[in-house]
Amino acid sequence: MVRIKPFAALRPPKEIVEEVAARPYDVLNSEEAKAEASEKSLLHITRPEIDFSPMVDEHSSLAYDKAVENFRRWQDNGWLVQDAKPHYYIYAQTMNGRTQYGLVVCAHTDDYAEGRIKKHELTRKEKEDDRMIHVRIQDANIEPVFFSYHDNDEVNAIVAKHVAREPEYDFVAEDGFGHRFWVIDSREDTDRITEIFKDIPAFYVADGHHRTAAAARVGAEKKAGNPAHTGDEEYNWFMAVAFPESQLKIIDYNRVVKDLNGLSPEEFIEKLSEDFTVTCLGDRSLSSGRPGEEKCRPDHLHGFAMYLGGKWYSLEAKDGRYDDSDPIGVLDVTILSNLVLDRILGIKDLRTDKRIDFVGGIRGLDELARRVDSGEMAVAFALYPVSMKQLVDIADSGSIMPPKTTWFEPKLRSGLAIHKLESDTTAK
Repeated sequence: MVRIKPFAALRPPKEIVEEVAARPYDVLNSEEAKAEASEKSLLHITRPEIDFSPMVDEHSSLAYDKAVENFRRWQDNGWLVQDAKPHYYIYAQTMNGRTQYGLVVCAHTDDYAEGRIKKHELTRKEKEDDRMIHVRIQDANIEPVFFSYHDNDEVNAIVAKHVAREPEYDFVAEDGFGHRFWVIDSREDTDRITEIFKDIPAFYVADGHHRTAAAARVGAEKKAGNPAHTGDEEYNWFMAVAFPESQLKIIDYNRVVKDLNGLSPEEFIEKLSEDFTVTCLGDRSLSSGRPGEEKCRPDHLHGFAMYLGGKWYSLEAKDGRYDDSDPIGVLDVTILSNLVLDRILGIKDLRTDKRIDFVGGIRGLDELARRVDSGEMAVAFALYPVSMKQLVDIADSGSIMPPKTTWFEPKLRSGLAIHKLESDTTAK
């Protein structure tokens, strides 16, 4: 069973929350972050390389030192202020008329180490190390991780009671997604939430595998360095936003590849035809009759879309080319990896091969076509998204999905709450 606790968040005053709140560090490159960051934006803390001209390496000591300096300055300027006592918080996100309600909590590092916080992806050491450095130097979880858990009617009822009140924060970001935030100020409800989660069997990492692993490593590091460790220290905990699984929706996570491994487009399609039924959907360059995005987008398992040479194609995996009884083998990312990326294109390791890149479905199929049309990439593949049930089943089985399988949207906005690992404020 998982453990959670309330915490005294470091938060922006409501009148400047829109200026401080920012998109997560890993959905923007340095140039995009620099263009997007206003004076008070948290991006100056999460992407501190943007404060240099020319920009420095985001993994350099200059960037890390600047992150610490900026975090301190944001607090000194009153742009981030710590709550007087611990709370749970509610964070609601609205996208395309659909709203999901998450609890902002502190989760325990031991639950990750002991497998009660379940993952479905492997992490990359260099990214995990980078996030660990950020947690260590700031002594804080600047950005939350994104968890899911099995629905609980009583938690839903407590959340519904509090969201009937006026929110602490309420704004629509530049991408059109709505963000609302409430402080749970009832001690009775706070205590009850803590008790309920003692019967919740697991958290599932939806987004933030590297941040979760980094937080657990920092907690273990601090534990090892503290001979008086009791297990109650703030560093044993890290910040997460936990959503009921029924409210979450996974969108597609697509692939683009730099070359055809020495094949001509005709040879490539011929090889594809051994395992897929290949149908041309139309020429994107035609001014009339051009296939729209919805026509090209895959709408069922084992159906793919491919963009090659200015044309969209439908790829239907033939019977016998996959195993529907295998929770990993049934995934479309596995089918594409085995039958196309590996067998035809020679891409053996999705985590390290520089010939492949990944594009979140939020960018649309036109982004895939743009990258091919520009000459940067040779071919693009769009996939049907996995379901939450598939994710949970795989995590429960202890299996690991191929890299870059899930894309959750909307992303958590950073800066609405920060958890300090050496907080002077404890629950009374």
